[in-house]
Amino acid sequence: MKRLYVFLLMFLAAAPAGAADKPTEDAQAVVRRSHDHFRGETAEAEMTMTITRPDWSREVTMKSWSSGQDYVLILITAPARDKGTVFLKRKKEVWNWIPSIGKVVKLPPSMMMQSWMGSDFTNDDLVRESSIVSDYDHEIVGDSVVDERDCYVIGSVPKEDAAVVWGELRLWITKEDYLELRAEFYDEEGALVNVLRLSQIKKMGGRTIPTLLEMIPVEEEGRKTMIEYHSIEFDKSIPESFFSQQNMKRVR
Repeated sequence: MKRLYVFLLMFLAAAPAGAADKPTEDAQAVVRRSHDHFRGETAEAEMTMTITRPDWSREVTMKSWSSGQDYVLILITAPARDKGTVFLKRKKEVWNWIPSIGKVVKLPPSMMMQSWMGSDFTNDDLVRESSIVSDYDHEIVGDSVVDERDCYVIGSVPKEDAAVVWGELRLWITKEDYLELRAEFYDEEGALVNVLRLSQIKKMGGRTIPTLLEMIPVEEEGRKTMIEYHSIEFDKSIPESFFSQQNMKRVR
C-alpha cells in the first residue's frame, strides 16, 4: 500500500533568514532553516483552502494556532456545515471536535494518511504529525532555478525508525533566504505522487514568506488544493493550556 506523508501546512514561521549562498552548506542545516522560517516559536493565521475537482470546487476558511512542533489547533470557520469543527494536536496525539454530534474523537495513527476535509492534503499535513527536519536524512543533490530564484535541490529519505508516510521527498529551497518553493512527494516504490508549489511571496507578519500553497496530485488530472494565507502573526504569547480538549469546544 502506498505510504503517504505530510508536509505543510499550517504551516508557519521563521528563524532569521541568513546569509547569502554558501556552496558548502550542510543540507540538514538548510532544511532546518527553511522549516524554521515558515514556523516561528508560535504562529496564528487565517487562510482559505480551495479544493478543485474536474466538475466542482469548494472553499473552506479556517484559523490556526501553533506552538513549536508539538501543539497545533485548527478551527474551521466556513462553510456553514463544517463551521466550528476543530482539529487539535498535542505532541503525538490528535483529536477532532465535531460540533454536529457533540463529540471529541481521537484520530489513530492509521488515519494520518487520509484526506483532510476532502482535500489533497492529508490529516498529517495539517497537524504536522511528523517532522521533516528530524525524521529524514537530507542531501544536496543539485541546483535549480524556481521563479527566477537560485535554489538548492535537496533529496530527503526517511530515517529507518521514522513514522512517516512518504518514501522520499525532493525539496527546492532558495539559497539567499531559505524559502521553500517546491516539494515533490514519492511513495515507497519511488513513484511521484504529489507536487507542492509555494508562491506569492509577500511580507506578512513581519516576515517574507510564500502565501500560496498548491498541492497537485500528478496522476489525477483536474485535481488540486490551494491554501492561501490572508494573515499571520508570529511569536505572540500562546499558553500551552490553549491547546486543550476543553478549548476545542469554545475557541472562536
